[in-house]
Amino acid sequence: MEVKIYFEQERLFNHYVASHPNGDVLQTTNWGRLKAGHGWEYYPLAAEDKGKILASALILIKDLSPLPLKLAYSPRGPVFSSPEALAAIWQGGASFCRSKGAVVWKMDPPLRKDNSHWSELASKLDLVPIDTGLDFGGTQPRFVMTLDLGPSCEELLGNMKSKTRYNIRYAQRKEVVVTRVKEKALMDEFYKLLEETAQRDRFTIRSSSYFYTLWDELMEHKLAHLFLARHEGELLAGAILFILNNRAWYVYGASSNNKRNLQAATLIQWEMIRFAKSQGCRVYDFRGVSGNIDPDHPLYGLYRFKEGFGAQLVEYVGEYDLPLAKGGYFLWQRLLQAHRWLRTLRHPN
Repeated sequence: MEVKIYFEQERLFNHYVASHPNGDVLQTTNWGRLKAGHGWEYYPLAAEDKGKILASALILIKDLSPLPLKLAYSPRGPVFSSPEALAAIWQGGASFCRSKGAVVWKMDPPLRKDNSHWSELASKLDLVPIDTGLDFGGTQPRFVMTLDLGPSCEELLGNMKSKTRYNIRYAQRKEVVVTRVKEKALMDEFYKLLEETAQRDRFTIRSSSYFYTLWDELMEHKLAHLFLARHEGELLAGAILFILNNRAWYVYGASSNNKRNLQAATLIQWEMIRFAKSQGCRVYDFRGVSGNIDPDHPLYGLYRFKEGFGAQLVEYVGEYDLPLAKGGYFLWQRLLQAHRWLRTLRHPN
């Protein structure tokens, strides 16, 4: 089995990712180009046999300045069709990452926790499982909420919590209007709404240039879609949906401080669900929640909102590290500890 970089055959690489049951937008070269404009290098690595791809890994590499270290990361990867193909991409990827000076190769495939094949392979390949806790300590969420889009729209509504169904119909009665945006200039409005949301809910957001690049690399290629909800012309909510093959992901959301009683954020989810279903998607992924679903937990409201649509909690295998340089990996772990400590100081609650 041969392992090589697929820069000259990116369409073939992306086709393999898109057609794979565990393929993710974050493993496409489109995502790599987005990240390349914001401090990362990207490399589409694939293991092939007789010209057929059997495993792939989009590898992102970043300098960890001021330390003389580099991090390699495959978000929601690698993708593989057999244990042998995974072993090949692991061996080839490890050699490649070392050649680029990386001290660790991080990965977090979207495989369910009970995937025994992954557990066995991870042990054989000397991967180190990383405990990221029950909340959002990981790079990608370990706990997600997914909705089966197999039933009809009427059945999906019927399967929802009564309060969620009521809120959707209430927003419709109040003439909240949701549209799928086709003009890049309207990204400005979404970003301003995102800033308002971040200030209210106390979280940090990426620069506006990141979202403009996201439009160019993902939305122009139909891998992402922007939805806006208005009432009497006033923007109340916005959201970005990723779609790849038969799966959709709710990735970014924002809402206004005004007219929150009109339930625009609930209606926009329903319209994205309907759109995803119209595009042939079989799963709608609401993305992350806390793994602690105690009603007294501070993040329980997020779980309750997503569960209201009929979504089910799924736990993935989580993050794994492949250490590539013993001393450098030790420094990387200390750097992470310091980062988490500083984040705790800034956001003690």
